[in-house]
This record gives sequence, structure tokens and C-alpha cells, in this order.
Amino acid sequence: MSHIDTSAHLNRWRKKSLAEKATLAFGMLLIAVLVPSWQAALLVAAIMTAATLLGARVRFALWWQTMTAPFGFLLVSVLTLMFQVQLWSISVAPHGPELAARVGVRALAGLTCLLFLALTTPAADLISGMRRLGVPTEITEMTLLMYRFVFLLTETVSSMNAAQAARLGHVTYKRHMNSLSLLIANLMPRSLARARALETGLAARGWHGELRVLSPVRPVSATGLGMILLAEAAVLAFGLYTR
Repeated sequence: MSHIDTSAHLNRWRKKSLAEKATLAFGMLLIAVLVPSWQAALLVAAIMTAATLLGARVRFALWWQTMTAPFGFLLVSVLTLMFQVQLWSISVAPHGPELAARVGVRALAGLTCLLFLALTTPAADLISGMRRLGVPTEITEMTLLMYRFVFLLTETVSSMNAAQAARLGHVTYKRHMNSLSLLIANLMPRSLARARALETGLAARGWHGELRVLSPVRPVSATGLGMILLAEAAVLAFGLYTR
């Protein structure tokens, strides 16, 4: 999470308007989901990957590391569509490979769209954009607190793991597994305790249900927005032509 947040703050497109990045990400996502053509979804995946790696200059190692976990879930889901399980056998389902390929390409396109937004836009900007759109305060505050809780969770894991390593808890495989089990058993209570401490600290500072973060509103570039809409129109036309 820390690497994702660092990339969101330091990428080449950090100072681009949220409206431009959101239009590109969600526009391409809608095309991938609504247009029947799998070729269009594949083109969306290629464009969004290029926008992330070549446009925003996000490091490939970080992009791939972030992609690995959801891509694993995607691959498992595709395989379940490809095969059918009967009583004593496993066989390829009728039209299974075609269905798996279509669903897999669409899901991959959607994944690249969301990764682009996550790796190029800080959470504070996204939440500020939600507020400007009129999203209820309760939802935006819960989103911000949950985002902070994820960092509390990772910080707790890191500190507990370092403490175990300092006590030679990772010397042998058996001790490493034992330390891992203890870490998992104690992770949630410790994280909840830190979350309660965060809540107490906010209450002591006069928190009344709304967190204000610094997020400047950047002007929208008419040229940039026009190019984005033109690219989306071209992909949409390609998808309608090839369906």
C-alpha cells in the first residue's frame, strides 16, 4: 500500500486534473463492460497499460506487483468458466474457452483501468472529487478512515514481523510457521486497538464526523480532455465495428 500511495503522489501525471484521469479510466471501463466486442476490451487494456507505464511513468515492477494478486483471482475465475466438473470427471465446458476468454479480457481491461486510477491519483484527491460530486459525507469519511485503517494494518504487520525476527523467530522453518501463526492470531486485536487509539485521538481534537485534507482543485485542460474523449470515441467505434 505504501508503494501504491508513493506512486500516486510522485508519478508524472500527478498534477493532471482529476476530471481528466477519471474520464479516461471510467470511460474506458464503461466501453470494456458494455461493448460486446472482446477486441475492444483488449484494446482498452493495452491503452490503459500504456497510459500507466508510458504516460504516467509508473515503474513496471510496481505495476506488475500491484497487478499480481487480482490477476491471480482473475485467472482462477477464468479457469472455472472453462471447465465443468461432473461426478467423476472434469471436462472442457461447451463454449467454455470462448466464454472464459471473453470474460477474462473484459475483466483484465477493467483491472487496468482501476490500476491506472489507483497508481496515478492519491486517495485525498479521489475523496475530494467525491465530495464535489455530492457524495454523502458519511460515505466519504468512512472511505477515508478505511483507507487509513489499511495502513494501520500494514504497519502493525511490519512491526510485529520485525519484532519476531529480532527474537530469532524466523531461524528455522518450524519457528517461522509458529511465528506466522502467532502474528495472524494477534493481528486483528492489535489493529483494532490502534484503530481505537486513532478514534480517541480524533475525538480529543474535536472531530465531529468530517476529516478535511489538503487537495487542490487542478484546472481541466481542454486539449487533454478533448484527446481523451476522442480516443474513447475511436475505441467505441472500433468495438461496434468488430462485435
